[in-house]
Parts: sequence; structure tokens; C-alpha cells
Amino acid sequence: MSKQIPPQLQHQILRLQEQQEQYKALLLRKQQFEMELREVERALQECSKLSDDALIYQSVGNLLFKTEKSKVINELNEKKEELELRIKTIEKQEQRLRQQLEELRKNIQASLSSLSGLPSSS
Repeated sequence: MSKQIPPQLQHQILRLQEQQEQYKALLLRKQQFEMELREVERALQECSKLSDDALIYQSVGNLLFKTEKSKVINELNEKKEELELRIKTIEKQEQRLRQQLEELRKNIQASLSSLSGLPSSS
């Protein structure tokens, strides 16, 4: 291409790349929360199989402490709610970012096609 890319278009391309990186990071964070949520749900499932007077030990750092089943279940339920909320928040951010990415792509394509003199394919 013999024509120089205008600074405004270069800036848009750079923004697109930055937003793509943000999107990837967001998806990775969501994946981590979903994995943690599955672990919490599995722990809740195992706790529900235990009798109320069963011995339960909870890990705190390098130590294990004896605790009550009801306390563990309450903590796990709180953690589950927190993770579900975080995942929901990330999904909203993901949707908003996906829309921004699509809009930016369309703008870049339109600018590139007008720069080269070809009709836009969008």
C-alpha cells in the first residue's frame, strides 16, 4: 500500500489491539472464577453427604482447624454467591467490550476501504 495510514486510523487500530487484550484478560478471569465456583459447588455437594456431627477440618494457611459443618456450609454458600456475582459482572463487561470491539472493527474497515478506494464489505 503506497498510501500512508492517517494518525487517527493508527490510533483506532491501536485501541482495537488494546481492547482485544482486555477482552482476553477478561475471559481468563471469568474462566478462573468459573473454575473456583465449580470447586465450591463440589465442596458443598460433599458436605451435604456428611452427617451433622461429622468431623470437618478447614484449611487456614498451613494449618487445619476442626470446625462445624454448618459453619463450613455457610462460608461456602457465601463464597458461591460472591463468585456468581463476579461472573455475572464479568459477563456484562464482556458483552459491552464485545460491542465496542465490533464497532471499532467496523470503523477501521470503513476507514481502510475509503483509504484504498474500495467499497466497504460491512
